[in-house]
Amino acid sequence: MIYTLTYNPSIDYLVTVDSLEIGNLNRMRKASYMYGGKGVNVSQVLKELGIDNTALGFVAGFTGREIEEGLQRLGIETDFVHLPEGHSRINIKFHGIEETEVNAPGPFVDAVSMRTLRDRIRQIGSDDILILAGAATANMENDTFATFISELPYRDTKVILDTTGEALINALCYHPFLIKPNIEELSELFHEEFTSADIQAIVRAAKSLQDKGARNVLTSMGEDGAVLITEDGNVLTRNAPAGVVVNSVGSGDSMVAGFLAGYLESGNMEDALCLGVCAGSASAFNEGFASGEEIKQLFRLCR
Repeated sequence: MIYTLTYNPSIDYLVTVDSLEIGNLNRMRKASYMYGGKGVNVSQVLKELGIDNTALGFVAGFTGREIEEGLQRLGIETDFVHLPEGHSRINIKFHGIEETEVNAPGPFVDAVSMRTLRDRIRQIGSDDILILAGAATANMENDTFATFISELPYRDTKVILDTTGEALINALCYHPFLIKPNIEELSELFHEEFTSADIQAIVRAAKSLQDKGARNVLTSMGEDGAVLITEDGNVLTRNAPAGVVVNSVGSGDSMVAGFLAGYLESGNMEDALCLGVCAGSASAFNEGFASGEEIKQLFRLCR
């Protein structure tokens, strides 16, 4: 089984406006909503690609119930811990001339609820895959993901880690199967401005993360595709398919889902990278997440 863990899932309210003027009345041209949080995003794209998975994490209040029930309606299994107080967050994503996000804080996670989640993680098997995704939040310690990995009962359980900063660095010693920084996050980690024009610099930084424990490093570069440094030292690159970007939110999470789907299907890193880039691009070309068929169509064109 594949498990995704989202510490702080959300309902994302997507609002399209022609322009956003602070201090004035703004009228929506269109509005919709989707279930968010990086691990939740991965779950939805995996399901679109025909891969069953279980979503873990914390939910609270009426918004938490909607997240849980909504994911179940999409065919995704859930095993959330229900917090005794508060509400899961609602985020606002403005689409218009520029993308603007307003993300809310999540509910407080009490010690009993944290122990419950850790108990569930301890049930994950050696043949399972755990995806830990998201940045450290105000009520989350920077070593939380590292703690989750350390408590897995089997060392050969594959872990995919999509976070950044200290939360990422603290977990590298547990040798995650894959980490996926984007180029901006890589720049923040190394205090150096990386660009897609200098692949060698990206490779050098990725290999430094491998030296710290990461097995495979996938760096996403937006419209310029991605670079993968495999654990056996191969450097693979893939350009992104051409298209009109409608909504880039969640495209990195779609890449993680596509990469995993490709890897599970063939065990081939080049196929995994290609499907990952196509999944990220397909979602960027849509208001929400791309369908499995849209992703596969791009994959067939790009191979």
